[in-house]
Amino acid sequence: MPPRIPLPKVLMLGLSACALAPHLTNAQTADRKTAIGLNVSAMQYKGSFGSDFWKWGENKYAPGITFSQYLTKGLDLQLSGNYVEFKKTAPNSAPYFGSNFATNVVNVNLGLKFKLFNDDSPIRPYLLAAPGWTYTSREGTINRNGQSLRTDEDKSYFDLFGAAGIDFRLGDAVTLFVQTGQHIPLNANLDGEPVRDGDKFDDRFLQHTVGLNVALGKAKDEDNDGVSDKKDKCPGTPAGVAVDMNGCPLDGDGDGVPDYQDKCPTEKGLATLEGCPDRDGDGVRDGDDKCPDTPGKAELQGCPDSDNDGVIDQNDKCPNTPGGVSVDANGCPLDKDGDGVPDYQDRCPNRPGPASNKGCPEMKVEEKKRLQEATKYIQFEFDKATLKPISFPTLDGLVKILNDYPDYFLGISAHADNKGDDAYNLRLSDERAASARAYMLRKGIPEDRIVSHGYGETKPIATNATEAGRALNRRVEFDVYLPGDPNPAETKYGPAPEIPAAPVKAAPVKKAPVKKAPVRKAPVRRK
Repeated sequence: MPPRIPLPKVLMLGLSACALAPHLTNAQTADRKTAIGLNVSAMQYKGSFGSDFWKWGENKYAPGITFSQYLTKGLDLQLSGNYVEFKKTAPNSAPYFGSNFATNVVNVNLGLKFKLFNDDSPIRPYLLAAPGWTYTSREGTINRNGQSLRTDEDKSYFDLFGAAGIDFRLGDAVTLFVQTGQHIPLNANLDGEPVRDGDKFDDRFLQHTVGLNVALGKAKDEDNDGVSDKKDKCPGTPAGVAVDMNGCPLDGDGDGVPDYQDKCPTEKGLATLEGCPDRDGDGVRDGDDKCPDTPGKAELQGCPDSDNDGVIDQNDKCPNTPGGVSVDANGCPLDKDGDGVPDYQDRCPNRPGPASNKGCPEMKVEEKKRLQEATKYIQFEFDKATLKPISFPTLDGLVKILNDYPDYFLGISAHADNKGDDAYNLRLSDERAASARAYMLRKGIPEDRIVSHGYGETKPIATNATEAGRALNRRVEFDVYLPGDPNPAETKYGPAPEIPAAPVKAAPVKKAPVKKAPVRKAPVRRK
């Protein structure tokens, strides 16, 4: 007799498998192809002593083990083994009158498991065809016609086994399965009845099984996120990043920016702002935006600046300042000299003056009069551009005025009467204006503050028919003007004429010396 396997030890093995299962990572798939399972079955005998099929009160419980190898997404190879003891006593009635048997049965089956759904399905029906080997070890007695016959025997048989079942995925670690099938060990005699008919499947049994299968090995997972490469829809996830069941980084607020890159992981935002919201759409995230409900500028922390002066509207006391104008902290144009005329409109921003004079100091009446009368006291040498000394005091007075009003410019225009050549008169007038300018520059006035032009005889103020009129036309005028204003001479007389070049004087013709014939002395006669 082979040793009987105690049922408690088998149950302990089953409990150990259940405890181990949660520590495994994946159910049997193409990534992890080998699985092991432990199970418990309810066995139901049918033979010469009657049928226990579907009589749950007659169940005989048996431990079992399975080994599975993944072949394709629809097919596994499965090896299974079971042990059970069938025991039965016949009633005290014909034909057996209290006959009995106790038969140990060991089954080992190898076959194909046909899976009906894909690997990811939580419920997977299947069919199993697994022929195998059945070993029986029987002790029993047959009572017949007042005689008792021992039926002890050990024997092996070829077993036909088919079953149908369902796998239930309990997670990525374990599969629970339930299965019902029938074993037909050909020519087997489970109960010891010596009288047999021609059928090869008189004695057989049903097997109703529940068990757990767990996968072995480790699935390939290049980014180590816990999701196998086969299932990973986001391969290459950085180490340490939490992922969902598809291997993609978690995105708690559902804005398309994964939490590990999302600077605002609890608020739905924009990818361009690292997952942060921007209510006013100005490109500044709300957390950094001091005006989150009004579009503004990034450099002003999201606040608007309608006049583009660098001061936000809510702080701008002069909201319509023209573009490009320098402003103070309140957004108002600068007024360095404090005269009430902003610098961008002030022709003299460093010296106070009334708005009526464009922010420049106004000249005194006597100084304006001196400028108007200066033309009377400027005289030149006859037919030359050389100033007469009588002109110096007047020019010195004008120098003082320019020094007292450093923002003003001076225009000098010189004129001639109509006597003589027109071109000559134009050149002479321009030289005389330049001579007056040169005198004032020598007194320290900057070059860019004085402009001189000659107009010749083109702009008379009196008739040239009389000497008195011609004297008035021979004049030098002085006009002051503010920065940005046109030269008053050009306003009165138009642009100065182009000065013609002076004619080139012909070189004097030298006469050739006349050679005198040598004087010959008369020959001296000798006496």
